[in-house]
Amino acid sequence: MKFRKIVNDPVYGFITFDDELIYRVLSHPFYQRLRRIHQMALAHLVYPGAVHTRLHHSMGAYHLMSLALNELKSKGIEITADEEQAAKLAILLHDVGHGPFSHALEHVLIEDVHHEEISLLIFEQLNKEFDGALNLAISIFKGTYAKQFLHQLVSGQLDVDRMDYLTRDSYFSGVSEGVIGYDRIIKMMTVHNNELVVEEKAIYSIEKFLVARRLMYWQVYLHKTVLSAENMLVKILERARMLAKEETGSFSSSAVLDEFLRTTQPSQFIKTSLNKFCELDDYDVLSSIKKWMQHPDKVLSTLSQWLLNRTMLKTKLQMQAFSQKEIQAMQQKVQEHLSITAEEAGFFVFDGIAENRMYNPGNERINILLKDGSIKDISTIEYALIHKAIDSPIKKFYLCYPRLG
Repeated sequence: MKFRKIVNDPVYGFITFDDELIYRVLSHPFYQRLRRIHQMALAHLVYPGAVHTRLHHSMGAYHLMSLALNELKSKGIEITADEEQAAKLAILLHDVGHGPFSHALEHVLIEDVHHEEISLLIFEQLNKEFDGALNLAISIFKGTYAKQFLHQLVSGQLDVDRMDYLTRDSYFSGVSEGVIGYDRIIKMMTVHNNELVVEEKAIYSIEKFLVARRLMYWQVYLHKTVLSAENMLVKILERARMLAKEETGSFSSSAVLDEFLRTTQPSQFIKTSLNKFCELDDYDVLSSIKKWMQHPDKVLSTLSQWLLNRTMLKTKLQMQAFSQKEIQAMQQKVQEHLSITAEEAGFFVFDGIAENRMYNPGNERINILLKDGSIKDISTIEYALIHKAIDSPIKKFYLCYPRLG
């Protein structure tokens, strides 16, 4: 009897896994860790339903990859059984390198190492354990395989990764602006000169996809309260790292987290201690923050209490940068109000930039197959609804500070 497992997904219904190797990878502890990492970090503090995980997302992306591969094969595109299996493995493991709270702590716990680099390290470790069975999947993931369109389905500006996270994040947050026509886009996909292209009939569905992505960034991912929460989390970990190196013994609630806080070479540490990284998840950080609520350091304990009790820093957004005079004046107020040093006030008052670009033609392009057989980048289509503003980035400057009084 042919191998077959099904998973009931709230977004797509039943997702089928009919490959034993893929199921063995699914069952591996490195993959199962994704159950314990929130897909949207702390966005649930604004949208309470947004508590889905990286595992939900990767399974959803796998499902869309299956649909896309079937569609391409139905149009006569040659995709072997091995290539299909490898492309599915590549998308299933594309986010396996995410650390606790996904992007929020990406450059705090593990400095100078992108999650995709860690995903590749984990991929290679799994490949050793599975006796080289993931060689082709790694090649597709890295973009070195001859059939470039397979990599574009995994990583590009119209990949199944983005299609799932917009659909899923919209569903769980309840923000309808993120809804996209992923099924129509997939139906209109084809291959031209080894590149993934989309038939002209889907152009407005793609525009909806790009608009939805921009709206989701401003309304959800870069919502000012989400910015506040995730920056508070970053500041807590930065302060914890400073203090952990000065203290001995157990500092956090996790021995593994202690090692990451105290290492002086995070990028090298992860290469030599990959198994330890794969033990870290949101629970290590959250339980440590609960412990730090009682820490004698005022900065660490106050920020930990505020975050867990959802006492958010106020966030002010504007189109121009905040002046140093304004920032320093606010830091002075906080310094006096909390009776802390000027250096410590910097953990409570800080500025930053939130940037959102709908489409970047300098990166992987979205190519449209016109009815006359020619190929055009979507940003050059003259009658496209949003073609004039499609590639212009928007920056907003933010200032976070406590509510005093």
